[in-house]
Amino acid sequence: MTFRVLLAGVLLTTPLVSQVVSAAPMSSNWKAKLDPQMKAVLDEWMKTKPKPIEKLTPAQARVQPLPGVGVMRVLQKQGKSTAPEAVGSVMMQSIPGPIGPIPVRVYKPKGEGPFPVLVYIHGGGWVIASIQAYDSSARALCNAANAMVVSVGYHYAPEHKFPSAHEESYAATQWLMKNVQGWGGDPKRVAIAGESAGGNMATAVCMMARDRKGMMPIHQLLVYPVAQIGKITPSYRANWDAKPLNVPTLKWFGKHELKSPAQGKHPYMSVLNGNVKGLPPATIVLAEIDPLLSEGQMYAAKLRKAGIPTKEMLYTGVTHEFFGMGAVVNKAKQAIVFAGGELKKAYAK
Repeated sequence: MTFRVLLAGVLLTTPLVSQVVSAAPMSSNWKAKLDPQMKAVLDEWMKTKPKPIEKLTPAQARVQPLPGVGVMRVLQKQGKSTAPEAVGSVMMQSIPGPIGPIPVRVYKPKGEGPFPVLVYIHGGGWVIASIQAYDSSARALCNAANAMVVSVGYHYAPEHKFPSAHEESYAATQWLMKNVQGWGGDPKRVAIAGESAGGNMATAVCMMARDRKGMMPIHQLLVYPVAQIGKITPSYRANWDAKPLNVPTLKWFGKHELKSPAQGKHPYMSVLNGNVKGLPPATIVLAEIDPLLSEGQMYAAKLRKAGIPTKEMLYTGVTHEFFGMGAVVNKAKQAIVFAGGELKKAYAK
């Protein structure tokens, strides 16, 4: 059972744990739910003829157009600039990591530091995408939270399978919490964020900090996180063939990220299997047209049950990957404002 309040097309949810159900592959009516602005982005992206990821090799998948191309094309049709959102400064740096140097992109807001810090872990199913692919999310969060955002460029699977990216994300976070003052950041105000697979790693990094007695981020921002592997949920059924993320693609990601199916049950991968006690307060952003919706709701419920302050917002009519599309999708702007506001509250405590 889920209690919902609808405000301006946004669902604020307080779910009781959803039941995991079995289902056969199916076609869904997700297109009928699309917000017009979201539909415009997907329509433009589909004109580039992206192939189903599950039919590609990782190398092929990494070079084909991502949904962000649709944003650029919509902006061009509207006669608007495609320049990235302005921030105070952007620089590339490198952090020592367990398998070699970890590239990071550092976004600073305008003004004088020291700034609060947000470690940001990008999505892409551990296999595709990049710091650059998620540049718009990092820039928007930098401005919305008035924080230094450090976007982590972890190594990809299948070349580096689980737990490689998790270990690199943990190492980067711990290094930043010790050393970010040298970049103009405040080491006492470090939060962590991630989208999709990055959302999984963001909360897993907090689990790792607790388990290893490391330094703990003060807040976790999880944007449609992967919370479990290999189980069919109601949102899998409802969005089985959705774009840009669907169930066949999720299976493809899992095949390349995991050394064996058994690894999918690990509490750092299927965080719904893990102990969440001692984790920091959470903000969770979810999309209606997303196979990951149900597990995101279940994870929010698990955090609340453990007594962890958790604020969750579900945006209707939008798909997985909408978060960084604020240039053309109003609900993405709303999500950024919500996330930035919650981060500001965390930094102020």
